Amino acid sequence: MSRDEILALLQRRRDAWDERDAAALAATHAEKGVVISPTGGVLEGRDEIERVYRLWISAFTGITFSVDEVLIDGDRAVQIARLSGTHAGEFFGLAPTGRQVEVQVALVYRVADGAIVEERRIYDFTGVLVKVGVLKAKPVA
Repeated sequence: MSRDEILALLQRRRDAWDERDAAALAATHAEKGVVISPTGGVLEGRDEIERVYRLWISAFTGITFSVDEVLIDGDRAVQIARLSGTHAGEFFGLAPTGRQVEVQVALVYRVADGAIVEERRIYDFTGVLVKVGVLKAKPVA
């Protein structure tokens, strides 16, 4: 894929996040794509990938995806971004807390034939649990 094609694919993802459209987000992945995620583990196939998008969208009302930086090298792309929203729905068995959550993420993609064939999600899941109040953190002295 060319740089412009990859940028167009990433723009489709941003548009889908703006619409909070799990099916459209999943459609940016190859049918047999793989996502490696701290929350979902290894997800194989578009249906499983869509399931985790739905989980995030339903758990965090008003969820937004803000891109800070994009790097592209051949068939690989990296997005440094922020996800933020209000924890208003069940999240991996955690009852809603009403707390605002923002987490910085690095998303590492391998792309081919107009789709993401592999995505590695890197973020501080423990930090998310602290922000929703499930875990307690010691204050820094």
